[in-house]
Amino acid sequence: MQVELDVQDYFYESSPEKIANFGADNWIAGETWENWFACWLEILQSDLPPASGYEISLRLTDDAEIQTLNAQYRQQDKPTDVLSFAALEVDIPQNEEMFASMPLYLGDIVVSVDTAKRQSQQQDHSLQTELAWLVAHGLLHLLGWDHPDEESLVRMLKQQVILLRQIGIAIDIE
Repeated sequence: MQVELDVQDYFYESSPEKIANFGADNWIAGETWENWFACWLEILQSDLPPASGYEISLRLTDDAEIQTLNAQYRQQDKPTDVLSFAALEVDIPQNEEMFASMPLYLGDIVVSVDTAKRQSQQQDHSLQTELAWLVAHGLLHLLGWDHPDEESLVRMLKQQVILLRQIGIAIDIE
Protein backbone atom coordinates (compact mmCIF):
# COMPACT_ATOMS: atom_id res chain seq x y z
CA MET A 1 0.00 0.00 0.00
CA GLN A 2 1.37 3.38 -0.99
CA VAL A 3 1.46 5.97 1.78
CA GLU A 4 2.76 9.49 1.35
CA LEU A 5 3.58 10.85 4.77
CA ASP A 6 4.54 14.44 5.46
CA VAL A 7 6.30 14.48 8.84
CA GLN A 8 6.67 17.99 10.22
CA ASP A 9 8.96 17.79 13.22
CA TYR A 10 8.40 21.25 14.66
CA PHE A 11 9.39 19.97 18.09
CA TYR A 12 12.92 19.12 16.99
CA GLU A 13 13.28 21.99 14.52
CA SER A 14 12.29 24.59 17.11
CA SER A 15 14.89 23.40 19.60
CA PRO A 16 17.26 20.51 18.72
CA GLU A 17 18.57 20.41 22.30
CA LYS A 18 15.13 19.18 23.37
CA ILE A 19 15.87 15.86 21.68
CA ALA A 20 18.91 15.37 23.89
CA ASN A 21 16.70 15.96 26.94
CA PHE A 22 14.05 13.53 25.68
CA GLY A 23 16.53 10.85 24.62
CA ALA A 24 17.62 10.49 21.00
CA ASP A 25 17.01 6.72 21.19
CA ASN A 26 13.30 7.49 21.60
CA TRP A 27 13.18 9.55 18.42
CA ILE A 28 11.35 8.04 15.45
CA ALA A 29 12.72 8.58 11.95
CA GLY A 30 10.44 9.62 9.10
CA GLU A 31 11.04 6.31 7.31
CA THR A 32 9.93 4.41 10.41
CA TRP A 33 6.72 6.46 10.57
CA GLU A 34 6.08 5.70 6.87
CA ASN A 35 6.53 1.96 7.47
CA TRP A 36 4.21 2.07 10.49
CA PHE A 37 1.49 3.94 8.60
CA ALA A 38 1.71 1.52 5.66
CA CYS A 39 1.34 -1.41 8.08
CA TRP A 40 -1.54 0.24 9.94
CA LEU A 41 -3.43 1.15 6.77
CA GLU A 42 -3.14 -2.45 5.54
CA ILE A 43 -4.80 -3.57 8.79
CA LEU A 44 -7.44 -0.84 8.53
CA GLN A 45 -8.17 -1.36 4.85
CA SER A 46 -11.86 -2.03 5.53
CA ASP A 47 -12.11 1.52 6.98
CA LEU A 48 -10.55 3.11 3.88
CA PRO A 49 -12.18 4.22 0.66
CA PRO A 50 -10.43 2.53 -2.27
CA ALA A 51 -7.57 4.65 -3.66
CA SER A 52 -4.23 4.22 -5.40
CA GLY A 53 -2.54 5.51 -2.26
CA TYR A 54 -3.05 7.64 0.80
CA GLU A 55 -1.54 10.86 2.09
CA ILE A 56 -1.27 11.91 5.73
CA SER A 57 0.39 14.80 7.53
CA LEU A 58 1.98 14.20 10.95
CA ARG A 59 3.15 17.17 13.01
CA LEU A 60 5.20 16.65 16.16
CA THR A 61 5.02 19.78 18.26
CA ASP A 62 5.10 21.16 21.79
CA ASP A 63 2.44 22.00 24.38
CA ALA A 64 2.29 25.68 23.40
CA GLU A 65 1.40 25.03 19.77
CA ILE A 66 -1.07 22.23 20.47
CA GLN A 67 -2.77 24.41 23.11
CA THR A 68 -3.27 27.11 20.47
CA LEU A 69 -4.77 24.57 18.05
CA ASN A 70 -6.92 23.01 20.77
CA ALA A 71 -8.31 26.44 21.70
CA GLN A 72 -8.91 27.40 18.08
CA TYR A 73 -10.56 24.18 16.90
CA ARG A 74 -12.03 22.62 20.04
CA GLN A 75 -12.54 25.68 22.28
CA GLN A 76 -10.41 24.06 24.98
CA ASP A 77 -7.61 26.41 26.00
CA LYS A 78 -5.23 23.78 27.32
CA PRO A 79 -2.63 21.43 25.89
CA THR A 80 -3.71 17.97 24.79
CA ASP A 81 -1.83 14.92 23.61
CA VAL A 82 -3.14 14.44 20.06
CA LEU A 83 -5.42 16.27 17.63
CA SER A 84 -6.76 14.86 14.37
CA PHE A 85 -8.13 16.86 11.47
CA ALA A 86 -9.89 14.46 9.12
CA ALA A 87 -10.07 15.44 5.47
CA LEU A 88 -12.79 12.94 4.59
CA GLU A 89 -16.43 13.58 5.17
CA VAL A 90 -18.77 10.61 5.10
CA ASP A 91 -21.38 12.30 2.91
CA ILE A 92 -19.01 13.46 0.15
CA PRO A 93 -19.65 11.59 -3.11
CA GLN A 94 -16.80 9.25 -4.00
CA ASN A 95 -15.07 9.96 -7.33
CA GLU A 96 -13.53 6.58 -8.20
CA GLU A 97 -11.58 7.94 -11.19
CA MET A 98 -9.87 10.59 -9.08
CA PHE A 99 -9.01 8.08 -6.32
CA ALA A 100 -7.49 5.72 -8.89
CA SER A 101 -5.11 8.36 -10.22
CA MET A 102 -3.85 10.20 -7.14
CA PRO A 103 -3.35 9.60 -3.42
CA LEU A 104 -6.32 10.25 -1.18
CA TYR A 105 -5.57 12.87 1.49
CA LEU A 106 -6.79 11.51 4.85
CA GLY A 107 -5.90 14.50 7.04
CA ASP A 108 -3.54 15.81 9.72
CA ILE A 109 -2.41 14.36 13.03
CA VAL A 110 -0.76 16.71 15.54
CA VAL A 111 1.00 15.34 18.64
CA SER A 112 2.47 17.24 21.57
CA VAL A 113 5.81 15.63 22.40
CA ASP A 114 5.80 17.46 25.76
CA THR A 115 2.51 15.80 26.77
CA ALA A 116 3.59 12.47 25.28
CA LYS A 117 6.73 12.52 27.44
CA ARG A 118 4.73 13.16 30.62
CA GLN A 119 2.24 10.43 29.74
CA SER A 120 5.02 7.95 28.92
CA GLN A 121 6.48 8.49 32.37
CA GLN A 122 3.04 8.07 34.01
CA GLN A 123 2.43 4.87 32.03
CA ASP A 124 5.99 3.64 32.66
CA HIS A 125 6.84 3.03 29.02
CA SER A 126 9.10 4.71 26.45
CA LEU A 127 8.42 7.97 24.68
CA GLN A 128 8.55 6.01 21.41
CA THR A 129 5.72 3.75 22.62
CA GLU A 130 3.62 6.74 23.70
CA LEU A 131 4.17 8.55 20.40
CA ALA A 132 3.17 5.43 18.43
CA TRP A 133 0.10 5.01 20.68
CA LEU A 134 -1.02 8.61 20.17
CA VAL A 135 -0.41 8.61 16.42
CA ALA A 136 -2.34 5.33 16.03
CA HIS A 137 -5.20 6.95 17.98
CA GLY A 138 -5.06 9.98 15.70
CA LEU A 139 -5.10 7.77 12.61
CA LEU A 140 -8.22 5.98 13.80
CA HIS A 141 -9.91 9.37 14.21
CA LEU A 142 -8.94 10.28 10.63
CA LEU A 143 -10.73 7.12 9.49
CA GLY A 144 -13.95 7.95 11.33
CA TRP A 145 -13.42 6.14 14.63
CA ASP A 146 -14.63 8.01 17.70
CA HIS A 147 -15.23 7.36 21.39
CA PRO A 148 -18.34 9.20 22.59
CA ASP A 149 -19.04 6.44 25.15
CA GLU A 150 -17.14 3.84 27.16
CA GLU A 151 -17.97 0.97 24.81
CA SER A 152 -16.62 2.71 21.71
CA LEU A 153 -13.55 3.92 23.65
CA VAL A 154 -12.71 0.33 24.66
CA ARG A 155 -13.16 -0.82 21.06
CA MET A 156 -10.87 1.96 19.82
CA LEU A 157 -8.21 1.25 22.47
CA LYS A 158 -8.24 -2.46 21.57
CA GLN A 159 -7.70 -1.52 17.91
CA GLN A 160 -4.74 0.65 18.93
CA VAL A 161 -3.23 -2.34 20.78
CA ILE A 162 -3.58 -4.40 17.57
CA LEU A 163 -1.92 -1.67 15.50
CA LEU A 164 1.00 -1.34 17.90
CA ARG A 165 1.54 -5.09 18.12
CA GLN A 166 1.89 -5.18 14.32
CA ILE A 167 4.88 -2.84 14.54
CA GLY A 168 6.47 -4.73 17.40
CA ILE A 169 5.25 -2.65 20.34
CA ALA A 170 3.46 -4.59 23.05
CA ILE A 171 1.20 -2.47 25.24
CA ASP A 172 -1.28 -3.53 27.87
CA ILE A 173 -4.43 -1.45 28.39
CA GLU A 174 -5.80 -3.42 31.32
